[in-house]
Amino acid sequence: MIAIYKKEISLFFGSLIGQLIIGVFLIINNLILWSDFSEFNILNNSYANMDVFFNIAPILFLFLIPAISMKTFSEEYNIGTIENIITKPIPIYQIILGKYFSVLTIVFLAIFLTFISVISLYFLGEELGNLDLPAIFGSYLGLFLLSTVYTSVSVFASSLTNNQIFSFILGLLLSTFLFYGFSFVGSIEYLTPINFILQQFGLSFHYDVISNGVLRLTDFIYFFSMNFLIIYLCQVVIFNKNK
Repeated sequence: MIAIYKKEISLFFGSLIGQLIIGVFLIINNLILWSDFSEFNILNNSYANMDVFFNIAPILFLFLIPAISMKTFSEEYNIGTIENIITKPIPIYQIILGKYFSVLTIVFLAIFLTFISVISLYFLGEELGNLDLPAIFGSYLGLFLLSTVYTSVSVFASSLTNNQIFSFILGLLLSTFLFYGFSFVGSIEYLTPINFILQQFGLSFHYDVISNGVLRLTDFIYFFSMNFLIIYLCQVVIFNKNK
């Protein structure tokens, strides 16, 4: 697993496309948060906080993570190296986890680089350090947990096809459904008696809870269970494709 992890990391940063993906994400993020052309400009807010970032980050990551993950298995299928990997004396789940954690590391790096905005706000506030840092770090925790599921979904999407573009689109659609789909269905009036239950199946419900600074064991179990289920499905797909 470690060898696959290192290989994926080196391939990503050895590719101009990989660096470009991270660069484009950071440029778009900074334009939205700091540009005069953006209605979400942090400097126009009455209070120094990162709420705007944590509201738009799930949307940006819907595109960023499938873009990073689309090659994980699709490229292996396309160039015919999947059989060489599968026949190695390591379980399939370790191959998947090696690729999963490599993508997650890159996503974590992208999240870490956005700390520049937090540092900037820390010094730009009317009073130095006038930020609710515990709430900000709680929101970062929620964003990271959300990213773990986006990553597993996107790796799963890549395991379904040898076409990277289709893998990207499928990862985007599946992640969008998990984030918005259940909350949308749960808001329909005639489903009122089961609204709360339906909403708890969606990523947005648990992300919002943690982003509001409420740390509950049930939310952590939810994210862990979603990752476990999706990675298991990915293992089933790869096993059936290579019987």
